[in-house]
Amino acid sequence: MCGEDACSAMPVRREMNICLKSGWSAHPCQFTGTKSRTHQCPTSCWPDDSQFDVIFGKSSGPEFLQEVYTAVTYHNKSPDFYEEVKIKLPAKLTVNHHLLFTFYHISCQQKQGASVETLLGYSWLPILLNERLQTGSYCLPVALEKLPPNYSMHSAEKVPLQNPPIKWAEGHKGVFNIEVQAVSSVHTQDNHLEKFFTLCHSLESQVTFPIRVLDQKISEMALEHELKLSIICLNSSRLEPLVLFLHLVLDKLFQLSVQPMVIAGQTANFSQFAFESVVAIANSLHNSKDLSKDQHGRNCLLASYVHYVFRLPELQRDVPKSGAPTALPDPRYHTYGRTSAAAVSSKLLQARVMSSSNPDLAGTHSAADEEVKNIMSSKIADRNCSRMSYYCSGNSDVPSSTTAPRPASKKHFHEELALQMVVSTGMVRETVFKYAWFFFELLVKSMAQHVHNMDKRDSFRRTRFSDRFMDDITTIVNVVTSEIAALLVKPQKENEQAEKMNISLAFFLYDLLSLMDRGFVFNLIRHYCNQLSAKLNNLPTLISMRLEFLRILCSHEHYLNLNLFFMNADTAPTSPCPSISSQNSSSCSSFQDQKIASMFDLTSEYRQQHFLTGLLFTELAAALDAEGEGISKVQRKAVSAIHSLLSSHDLDPRCVKPEVKVKIAALYLPLVGIILDALPQLCDFTVADTRRYRTSGSDEEQEGAGAINQNVALAIAGNHFNLKTSGIVLSSLPYKQYNMLNADTTRNLMICFLWIMKNADQSLIRKWIADLPSMQLNRILDLLFICVLCFEYKGKQNSDKVSTQVLQKSRDVKARLEEALLRGEGARGEMMRRRAPGNDRFPGLNENLRWKKEQTHWRQANEKLDKTKAELDQEALISGNLATEAHLIILDMQENIIQASSALDCKDSLLGGVLRVLVNSLNCDQSTTYLTHCFATLRALITKFGDLLFEEEVEQCFDLCHQVLHHCSSSMDVTRSQACATLYLLMRFSFGATSNFARVKMQVTMSLASLVGRAPDFNEEHLRRSLRTILAYSEEDTAMQMTPFPTQVEELLCNLNSILYDTVKMREFQEDPEMLMDLMYRIAKSYQASPDLRLTWLQNMAEKHTKKKCYTEAAMCLVHAAALVAEYLSMLEDHSYLPVGSVSFQNISSNVLEESVVSDDTLSPDEDGVCAGQYFTESGLVGLLEQAAELFSTGGLYETVNEVYKLVIPILEAHREFRKLTLTHSKLQRAFDSIVNKDHKRMFGTYFRVGFFGSKFGDLDEQEFVYKEPAITKLPEISHRLEAFYGQCFGAEFVEVIKDSTPVDKTRLDPNKAYIQITFVEPYFDEYEMKDRVTYFEKNFNLRRFMYTTPFTLEGRPRGELHEQYRRNTVLTTMHAFPYIKTRISVIQKEEFVLTPIEVAIEDMKKKTLQLAVAINQEPPDPKMLQMVLQGSVGATVNQGPLEVAQVFLAEIPADPKLYRHHNKLRLCFKEFIMRCGEAVEKNKRLITADQREYQQELKKNYSKLKENLRPMIERKIPELYKPIFRIESQKRDSFHRSSFRKCETQLSQGS
Repeated sequence: MCGEDACSAMPVRREMNICLKSGWSAHPCQFTGTKSRTHQCPTSCWPDDSQFDVIFGKSSGPEFLQEVYTAVTYHNKSPDFYEEVKIKLPAKLTVNHHLLFTFYHISCQQKQGASVETLLGYSWLPILLNERLQTGSYCLPVALEKLPPNYSMHSAEKVPLQNPPIKWAEGHKGVFNIEVQAVSSVHTQDNHLEKFFTLCHSLESQVTFPIRVLDQKISEMALEHELKLSIICLNSSRLEPLVLFLHLVLDKLFQLSVQPMVIAGQTANFSQFAFESVVAIANSLHNSKDLSKDQHGRNCLLASYVHYVFRLPELQRDVPKSGAPTALPDPRYHTYGRTSAAAVSSKLLQARVMSSSNPDLAGTHSAADEEVKNIMSSKIADRNCSRMSYYCSGNSDVPSSTTAPRPASKKHFHEELALQMVVSTGMVRETVFKYAWFFFELLVKSMAQHVHNMDKRDSFRRTRFSDRFMDDITTIVNVVTSEIAALLVKPQKENEQAEKMNISLAFFLYDLLSLMDRGFVFNLIRHYCNQLSAKLNNLPTLISMRLEFLRILCSHEHYLNLNLFFMNADTAPTSPCPSISSQNSSSCSSFQDQKIASMFDLTSEYRQQHFLTGLLFTELAAALDAEGEGISKVQRKAVSAIHSLLSSHDLDPRCVKPEVKVKIAALYLPLVGIILDALPQLCDFTVADTRRYRTSGSDEEQEGAGAINQNVALAIAGNHFNLKTSGIVLSSLPYKQYNMLNADTTRNLMICFLWIMKNADQSLIRKWIADLPSMQLNRILDLLFICVLCFEYKGKQNSDKVSTQVLQKSRDVKARLEEALLRGEGARGEMMRRRAPGNDRFPGLNENLRWKKEQTHWRQANEKLDKTKAELDQEALISGNLATEAHLIILDMQENIIQASSALDCKDSLLGGVLRVLVNSLNCDQSTTYLTHCFATLRALITKFGDLLFEEEVEQCFDLCHQVLHHCSSSMDVTRSQACATLYLLMRFSFGATSNFARVKMQVTMSLASLVGRAPDFNEEHLRRSLRTILAYSEEDTAMQMTPFPTQVEELLCNLNSILYDTVKMREFQEDPEMLMDLMYRIAKSYQASPDLRLTWLQNMAEKHTKKKCYTEAAMCLVHAAALVAEYLSMLEDHSYLPVGSVSFQNISSNVLEESVVSDDTLSPDEDGVCAGQYFTESGLVGLLEQAAELFSTGGLYETVNEVYKLVIPILEAHREFRKLTLTHSKLQRAFDSIVNKDHKRMFGTYFRVGFFGSKFGDLDEQEFVYKEPAITKLPEISHRLEAFYGQCFGAEFVEVIKDSTPVDKTRLDPNKAYIQITFVEPYFDEYEMKDRVTYFEKNFNLRRFMYTTPFTLEGRPRGELHEQYRRNTVLTTMHAFPYIKTRISVIQKEEFVLTPIEVAIEDMKKKTLQLAVAINQEPPDPKMLQMVLQGSVGATVNQGPLEVAQVFLAEIPADPKLYRHHNKLRLCFKEFIMRCGEAVEKNKRLITADQREYQQELKKNYSKLKENLRPMIERKIPELYKPIFRIESQKRDSFHRSSFRKCETQLSQGS
């Protein structure tokens, strides 16, 4: 249909077989039964005898035509006409309108004087039949003569007999096939809709009964029954026409629901039927898959109807009598026009009342025509009227000036709708609640229009609606709440429906707050919360539903006024709905009359006065305190609701004034108390840093690491000075297992806290802080500490790095996919390989993300890369501004705390907490604006409370020195000048307080040592400038010139410069990890007289090792640090549970004894500022050892974990740390389990001897080291690494690797080249050592001696025959035992042993025998290994095998007596060897399967042959070896006459 509602279009289709397509499809037609072979069929639309221009023309012609011609069909008795004709139907159709078809024969060969066209006949099709459009397929007869008059009154098939009769083709048979399709929004083309509209029309207009509906005649007595049936059957109508006429159907149903009617003299009520029909229609529309829905699952047609079309039904008066002269419009179009509602001044009412989407149809309500009123009133009084069915005079919500009394049964639509919702039952009730949003929207809009039409906008809200209606609303809310609770206890699939109902109910009450009495609505809200609490046991679900409900209610535009934010406790509201503009005049806040402390708590008085906010805070507190599955999502939702509210207040133009924001902040003060209570649950932003050593390990171990951070007051992560690793100590809080908030939730909560602190009355904040106990103040400082970490500026580069990493992952994934495709694997094979256990090379692929594009790496990378540089710059700018704003608010809070704590007794601990937060903020990336203010605050703090800081806060002052020194190396001039001034003031005040600033000097020196070892952004040049600035300050400070202060400052700065020099040298070797570690080791060694600095450098080394994944060496660094601390503690404290210095660490490593060289004179523990760091305590010692144990466990040295905890457990037992003891023993259990399960599967380091030769190496020339490399490192790997590295240093052409292990003759080397000799070495043990080194671990731990072998012959060849083969065994001794605090140790001793050929043979046979013994005794048995060793021993084809060795060395007795013992030793080795071979053959016989019997027989045969061949040589003994050394003469034993030894000796001497 094109154009307005008043016209239709009808395409004429002529074909028997139709293929429907979208749009206007072309359909051929068929004409049969004529003898002519060339035809043409023109078509026209005639109302009677006249023609109209209603046929659409082609693009090349006029827009409309009177008639259209088909194409000529040549030589076809049954032509097919394929044209489609589109006709625009007139707005008013009559029975005379028809389609006329004329058939012509076209002559192809025109005769002279003859016409080309010859008329064949006519056919026609009436458009209307029984007032309905004729559509579908028809087979029409063709008249061969001129048509009679009024032919169009009848169809071509049923033309009455004419005189003369009409001549028909084929005897009046149908020969012309045609199809007609109508597209119209005026004609329903649906029987159910047609009947409904016709019956409704019969009530609205004057009709004569019986009326005709389709093929049925309905009397007035049956009208009510038929109308009810038609209402019921509306849902059975086809979806397409129902959608087209949806607005009209709903308007009629709503009118029937409230319009009183009299049918046949009886009052009829259609309310229930109409309501149930509306429910059924809503259900059908929602269930249709063809109709669109919005994001909330609401049908778009119903939503647009409520928003744009719906208006209150206009109740009709009586219709005129029959026969009255009043001209009525055509009944078909009378009910379909629209009028717009009157304009409403209120914005809310305007949105609710709007009923038309077409601004051109605007109009106003006019008073009823007086004549019509008279007719209607006379109609009622007329008892002889032939019509007894009409709309009864009812109530309209439009005020009327008529004086006629209202009927008693007046109805309002909102009341009737609410009543029907209450009384509905069964499926109707279920459907109503399922699509409650639609009925709630209808209710709200009808209520708004009622208020507007009745002019009740200025009246009291309580009087706007009746009590009965308010009771119905209460019932509806209670029933919907019960239904929500019932759905939530059902299976998971019902939860979505419950959530939708919950949201619909929330929006409904949201709208009622603008229309009804707010106290009444608040009661509904309270009943909802109580009812839901009573029926739900699942706490996360309950809180989630109530939160979603409250979130919608709190988004009301008058939310602040609804919560009476402008009031204090002593005032009452002066108007039912005060506005923001009047708040200042209506009341004023007076905080002085209240207890300030209670303003920060969620009290019952607060919840009563600020109802919605109190409910929201109650839900937030419940969510934070709750536990259970899914509670994290609920907590995130609760915090997000508060965050969104504060964001809306901040953006609201009504809340711009500072005095308004002060009152808004006062409304949210209880949130501060809730946040403080939730402090243990806040995300620990330091976790990533505290586990920097742990790049692998189980989840349980990581949980253990987290526990250390919470209980120890420092994080042992190798970063003594990095406050990011210090964690939050909440020792004052009772222990409870909290559900931790994630980072985003914590961040949003902190934003809310800072917003309140910024906008609240600062004098009130100071009074509140002054009244708080010290524990609460410390919790506030802990909260500020978290805020500092939470809002750290990440910078623009951070997002770029993330994008690069994600892009790299996507490239890796793409490469794997391409590899799979090139190998011919299918997608299924690739997915199965991904799912294989242990395939964690790409962790992101272990999840089933094949079709989840939004979760894959490449999508994330593309989305990140889609951002332009301007967008990234904008994000960085916003992030930087937020960080600066947040930290400035934190700084203001700290100054408030400092001011309030000046008069408190607990200011010592508070100042320490303030300093901790300040130093932590300096540790984060900050803007110059904040740093300027922060340094100013620090200087004020030092000046005012310096004595307390230097006496009590040693650790904090140490961190302060580190951070200030770090900023002295800043590239920003402003920051450097501020840092220099602060550092100089720190020194000056320390000197003035004690006349000796040794502590600050030591702390600054240690800070620099740490700074140059770790800080990635450290700049040496800038730091030197800062040091010169500080020196200039001391020289220009006239007040200090007469003191030794300038001299001490100069000495300190000289020492700092020397450290910088060492650092420069270290940076030259940044790419050489071994040399860099040697330099760090050398610097740490030089600080042995200063335990603090040595501890710092040991931690630096541990951090470097961890980055290289050398966890064992990192652990050893911490063990040395712990031994250093133990030495100090043993001097100061004499406790039996503490280690007795470094001696107690010998079982961990023999190297630790080097820490005991620190004497009492050198250590000077009582000197000010020495050994005063946080690690030189019992808790610090425990922390170091626990972290070392974690690293040993990560490195696979589980036996060492046991030794470490042997030192920790006594300390924990002494302090009754049972919770930590539980954790410690669980870690020990895991370590022992790992020993049992992984004993022989563990692989320790591989060792190589590396020698450097050449002047290019400098100090390394002619130096030999033993390198420890990761397990299974091959010789070519380390050779390639060292050759490549030194090739970059000296040039690849100047570096050469010596391939053999023979001694190097330096005279033969090129002096311009650098030579590297690399040899694989194995641990070497003496025989007595092997008794103690039983396990695999013991043979790979505490290693100092290594051996490598070099084969040679006397002629100079490396290899020769068996009787020529010599071997040189070289044993190396290192300075320290492996593992040590570095991965290469210099060789201090070299021993060489040369083995003769027979000794080489003895060693080889011992080795073979040992292999056989291991294979025989292996549990469980390994047949393959046993057969492999056995085959190498008794195989017939073994070159230089045992038989050949025996034939070379045992065939003859050696001539040299010196070789007798070697010969005999080799013979005994063969004797044991052949015995082991026999045992192996017998064991293999028990292990083989049936298919290996032949193999077993072959082995036994070879063994027997070998045994026979070896028997003569094994049994041949050298007689000289078995001769007695002394000849003993046999004498008779005479015990009675035996003389003593002394007598015997005397006799012998006399005889001689």
